[in-house]
Amino acid sequence: MTELQIWSYACLVTTSTGRLRDPQQRAERAARILDTAADLLLRHGYRKVSIDDVAAGAGIGKGTVYLHWKTREQLFSAVFAREVLAATGELRDALARDPSTCLLHRFARTYFLAVIGRPLLRGFLLTDPDLLGKLTSAPDTARDERHAGVALGYFELLARHGLLREGMSVEEVGYAYQATFEGFLRAEDGADGRESRADLLACVVERSLVRQERPEESVMGEVASATVALLDGLVDADREEFGIPA
Repeated sequence: MTELQIWSYACLVTTSTGRLRDPQQRAERAARILDTAADLLLRHGYRKVSIDDVAAGAGIGKGTVYLHWKTREQLFSAVFAREVLAATGELRDALARDPSTCLLHRFARTYFLAVIGRPLLRGFLLTDPDLLGKLTSAPDTARDERHAGVALGYFELLARHGLLREGMSVEEVGYAYQATFEGFLRAEDGADGRESRADLLACVVERSLVRQERPEESVMGEVASATVALLDGLVDADREEFGIPA
């Protein structure tokens, strides 16, 4: 190798390493990988998509994918975690705009529309084996406990401020809410009429689980702010665990 070739090679290595160390470029590349993986999963399903497919679609080398996620399962888990974060972000923004979104029936309507517009997320929540393969049964204890803790914290907030129907425990309300919400998701079969079905979900939740007296604006503001704080903590923890760029 001539001196010129050695110098050129050294420059190439230095440039490549610099790109890897640039947080913005690294985040953009990670986002591109996740976008590509999500598109391929939606079109072909978990079993038919490989890291080679993702790398080719993103226009990078296979080894570059592994710089971000060490296994295929970690990459696809990050795809679904990002879908959850996107829906959570919609919910958080709605709470910030309108504190009454903290009321359980309004919360349900907002989150239903956020989920139903994301087929991968809907499949994940309903454990669709054709779409997700073994990811539907792969345990993630830390994540599951974190999300369950946030859900419980939200229901406890509602109970503490007298926003739930009397005569039911927080656990009973949580179970009834989850069963109702998932039932509406499973019954969903297309884009037409989603708003009306979201309204129907809100109506069912309100009549069965929500205290009928409208709370003071100050109460809703307090609950909304506390709920946003819960969601922010969840988002930060999920991003860190799954290597998802902000």
